[in-house]
Amino acid sequence: MPNLAKPAPTRLSKLKILAILPFLAVLGGCNAVVLSPAGDVASQQRDLILISTALMLVIIVPVMALTILFAWRYRQSNTNARYEPDWDHSTQLELVIWAAPLLIIICLGALTWMGTHILDPYRPIARVDEGRPVAAGTEPLQVQVVALDWKWLFIYPQYGIATVNALAAPVDRPINFQITASSVMNSFYVPALAGQIYAMPGMETKLHAVINKAGDYEGFSANYSGAGFSGMRFRFLGLDEAGFEQWIAKAKAGGGSLDRSLYLQLERPSENEPAHTYAAVAPDLYHAALNMCVEAGKMCMDEMMRIDAKGGLGMAGINTVLPLTYDKHARRGTVLGPGLTYVASLCTPADPMASRSALAPAPAALPDPAGLLGAGLPRPGLTRAPSASAAADAPASPTSPL
Repeated sequence: MPNLAKPAPTRLSKLKILAILPFLAVLGGCNAVVLSPAGDVASQQRDLILISTALMLVIIVPVMALTILFAWRYRQSNTNARYEPDWDHSTQLELVIWAAPLLIIICLGALTWMGTHILDPYRPIARVDEGRPVAAGTEPLQVQVVALDWKWLFIYPQYGIATVNALAAPVDRPINFQITASSVMNSFYVPALAGQIYAMPGMETKLHAVINKAGDYEGFSANYSGAGFSGMRFRFLGLDEAGFEQWIAKAKAGGGSLDRSLYLQLERPSENEPAHTYAAVAPDLYHAALNMCVEAGKMCMDEMMRIDAKGGLGMAGINTVLPLTYDKHARRGTVLGPGLTYVASLCTPADPMASRSALAPAPAALPDPAGLLGAGLPRPGLTRAPSASAAADAPASPTSPL
């Protein structure tokens, strides 16, 4: 009876298998979400990538093919190849060489110009998806995003809730994102929803998008921002209207209130922060985070800009610029270095230092302001009226402000 057993694999076949394994491991890490998104904006961006790639391949593929053809045809061993050492010009070949790339560049330029304007992240979307415009009277979902170290804070001003590392939106409803950061630049990116956009301290960027399919999608920071960057991820849920309302109700039932004092604790660096929600949020928290004035009594950036727009405070106001500079190192808990300093707001409470002490460690004892001279502005509540004897002894020349 013949032996039907299969022969054992040879050493060569084992080496082939081992050589293929690394390539299989690389393919196992592939994620095609960019080429198969669930949002209309991301789908249009995908189409832009594919069309641009196809147009460039119109030039690249023939060039690569001709390179191989010429190398083979005019190899040294091919004695049948035509030898023309004096050839130096061909009008027909020049037309092909210059006309084809020129047409491709014109097509790419037109495509890029249209895509840049149609897919402008600051431009409100006009359609839910292809063939379905946004219905008249539809109220977009407003989401305020703050990139913290190293977590994401999402505020829903229409519902009065806030979440950390958890984001949800109803299907086929436009979403308007307002995005900023607390200390360093990050990049807000949900590949299934739309392209990335940067989050920067003291600045606001915007993103308009829509999700068309219910599902659980990944979001993360696409810009390195420090030690906890790898864990700066969140889940984005696409829900139907009923599911979204249930998600909001669950967040409200979870309790907790995010006020300014709690925000100052939340913005401290932490890694791999678990998702959680707040049933209430201070209505002006995002404005304060954007304008770097969460601490009580601190002058907001927009307040200072309004002063500057009306002519500024003159030479005496020059020294107010440096204290307003945002010290990301101090806010991130750096042990060494100066403490937090800032310009007091012109609209502070009657006792700004007492308001500040409720949110921060008590400051060092202040010196007697009567003996201080300089070019800075007098801080509210810290100046003293000169006594009658001092006023009588003062020279006639103008005195320097405190």
